[in-house]
Amino acid sequence: MKHITSRDNPQLKHLHGLARSGRERRKSGETLLDGAHLLAAALDAGVVPTTLVVSESAQHKAENANLLERGGGAKLICLPDALFAHVSPVDTPSGLLGVIRMPPPVMPGALSGSVLLLEGVQDAGNLGTMLRTAAAAGIGFALLTEGCAQAWSPKVLRAGMGAHFGMEIFEHVDVGEMVSRFAGKILATSLGDGAGLLYEQDLSGPVMWMFGAEGAGLSAAAQALATVRVRIPMPGEMESLNVAAAAAICLFEQVRQQNG
Repeated sequence: MKHITSRDNPQLKHLHGLARSGRERRKSGETLLDGAHLLAAALDAGVVPTTLVVSESAQHKAENANLLERGGGAKLICLPDALFAHVSPVDTPSGLLGVIRMPPPVMPGALSGSVLLLEGVQDAGNLGTMLRTAAAAGIGFALLTEGCAQAWSPKVLRAGMGAHFGMEIFEHVDVGEMVSRFAGKILATSLGDGAGLLYEQDLSGPVMWMFGAEGAGLSAAAQALATVRVRIPMPGEMESLNVAAAAAICLFEQVRQQNG
């Protein structure tokens, strides 16, 4: 195991860049996994880290020691706690990081089953939560347009809690092209007039669920591509729901219908 004690170390600078810079992640093709749970999910899915980083105070914890051993041929680095905090992507460092290669930026082939399409979802927490919800609901594909947060950023990965390793995620997709490839219903959430109630829809077959940006919602162009526009009944006095909450309600209504 290599011990690094200087902030000027090139590897340390690279780790710091992966934690904070989308440009650095795109340039290197790598990203950071933060914490034992996420690293275990990656290893369980057959993802092999290139580097594992542990803090001095966390290296002897049984869970971390086991994951370091499972890392196979990964380069092992130990950092003093202060330096680990410097490269950690979160305010409260977990003590364990993994560096993995990001999937190559390819476009999907055939789309099967139900699909999640997100337009301009910019908040990393919302995006990761929606991916986690979709994976839990059995959704196999997530399609992200230009303007969405970077799917493989450490914050999205952390919020996704392993969802990235159980579904196929494609970024920078064109909404019209994806809709043209899909044979099932295209459902868009809407607050406008003419939207039908979610609970009155037949969700027994494949559905492409379209959700839009926080605040603005789906663009008019995306809504025009939908075969059905739906709304979630809200008897309270709030104008709208958080987009991740809306997605959870919709996806698990489909689960209820298909498994009820």
